[in-house]
Amino acid sequence: MTDSEARAVGAPDQRRGSEQPDAPMRAETNRPFLIKYGKHLRGFFDRLIASSSLVPNDPVLDVRDFGWTALLRANWQAIRDEAIAAALDRRPAPSLASISPDHRAIAPVNKWRSFFLWGYGYRVRENLERCPATSCIVAQIPGLNSAFFSILAPGAHIPAHRGVTKGLITCHLGLIVPRDGDVRMRVADRMVRWSEGETLVFDDTYDHEVWNETSGTRVVLLIQFRRPLRNPGRWIADKFLRVVRSSAFVQDARANVMRWNEAMKALDG
Repeated sequence: MTDSEARAVGAPDQRRGSEQPDAPMRAETNRPFLIKYGKHLRGFFDRLIASSSLVPNDPVLDVRDFGWTALLRANWQAIRDEAIAAALDRRPAPSLASISPDHRAIAPVNKWRSFFLWGYGYRVRENLERCPATSCIVAQIPGLNSAFFSILAPGAHIPAHRGVTKGLITCHLGLIVPRDGDVRMRVADRMVRWSEGETLVFDDTYDHEVWNETSGTRVVLLIQFRRPLRNPGRWIADKFLRVVRSSAFVQDARANVMRWNEAMKALDG
């Protein structure tokens, strides 16, 4: 199949306009109210959620507070092998900028790729079928919201940004971590680094930034899960997540993942 045929069935064209590799990316401007203005209300809601948290509100959290992370560590090699087969070998995972319009300001094309298994409670059936061990493991995570392989190219820099809501916590499982330079993340005033087979749990509503200053590709399994909360924070977080789940922020990305998978099937004939 030609490039033009691939575009016709929905594969993102990474050669045109702002989607040239390393070109400056701009977030989509024609977005609904929640995405354009919700960030101005986010601080208020996050403070209410934080006051109801059953775990610390620190930037980086203790993995021992989340016993299920041991399951990830115990099975990290099987998860890594599936990540390589599904998202690195043969056909690379799509650029996050091609999947999510709201990440274009921080996700240069071909520098940050994502292979989604779950996204805001929605299963990506085809991708889960390609990763049966990982699928079984992540299904056991309490309060699972999203799960995907996050792939950072050599020399990539993800500028400072913040997550959507304090109602979610992020966990990274290190799968491939190059050692010929420095690959690191700043979360607030903490600098952290990944290790293969180890988990890192943090609150992504704190300002955070990532660098891959190596010649290799960094791969982690990124998990987002619901923060353990008491009321009223749990009620607020649940309501907020329901709104986000139905918004263009999630629905556009979900549709783009489906289009990408259909395009890849067409390319395979």
